[in-house]
Amino acid sequence: MEGGGMRGVFTTGVLDAMLDAGMSFPYVVGVSAGACNGCSFVTRQRGRARFSNIEMVRRYGSEYLGVSMLLKTGNIFNVKLLYDDLPNRLWPFDYDTFFSTSTEFDIVTTNLVSGRAEYFSNHLKDYARLPLEESRRLALQVILASSSLPYVSRKVFINGTPMLDGGIVDSIPVKHAMEKGYEKSVVILTRNKGYRKPQESSRSFDVLSAVMYRKYPAFCKALHERGEVYNSQLDLIDKLEAQGSVYVLRPERPIEVDRIERDVTKLEALYDEGYAIGETFCRDHSNDTTLTFL
Repeated sequence: MEGGGMRGVFTTGVLDAMLDAGMSFPYVVGVSAGACNGCSFVTRQRGRARFSNIEMVRRYGSEYLGVSMLLKTGNIFNVKLLYDDLPNRLWPFDYDTFFSTSTEFDIVTTNLVSGRAEYFSNHLKDYARLPLEESRRLALQVILASSSLPYVSRKVFINGTPMLDGGIVDSIPVKHAMEKGYEKSVVILTRNKGYRKPQESSRSFDVLSAVMYRKYPAFCKALHERGEVYNSQLDLIDKLEAQGSVYVLRPERPIEVDRIERDVTKLEALYDEGYAIGETFCRDHSNDTTLTFL
């Protein structure tokens, strides 16, 4: 599951359709918004991701995300609301299932020091060694790090190492899944087929990154190469799809939802599109022995 900020509402719809159909996987990997949505999928909390992406925008508006939040806190998303109030009070996250489920769930972050992707599993031994509250806090920090967009988010420290959005280095981690031994995957994208990131979209921020992240030259290099790496991943996805190695679920039309979208009507429409595509996929593959239905 790739990220894309509020474009991840498409993924939310797909995942709810999969939950309604009883579909499950032995391994799941999510990046940024894909990581946030994936958490509720692996804990089987149907509707929770939709609530966090749509109902909370409706309820909180600019207090959920926006430039005013960035100026006030240094984060364009309301970190306290999303990573404290939501999981601990508004719609409690099922930490017990998260840690105990047989589904392995990897969350992708980018290490600012190395400029490389890091993958944190829900089966991480660190969680078992920590007291309950600390293990829960660490899990939330990892999810936050994966979703913290460069330039508009504060760095998140995991075990003393600064981290940001996993999509900077590994936006679509299908290679990582293959390296773990999974020969066939379902890939959920948040861009329509044929989309490619303009090369200047990454390089136009080179001066800003050199100032903001001057202590992390490897990370600046990763930011510079981000568009090229992302496009090469899309090329790989197209190749694997043609070979039948991956199923790809993606929006059918160019996305109208912005990365920091607050228009609830647009968000609902994108969710509905994701649900419809996910529902069709589950129906068409209900007898597919390579997929698992509970």
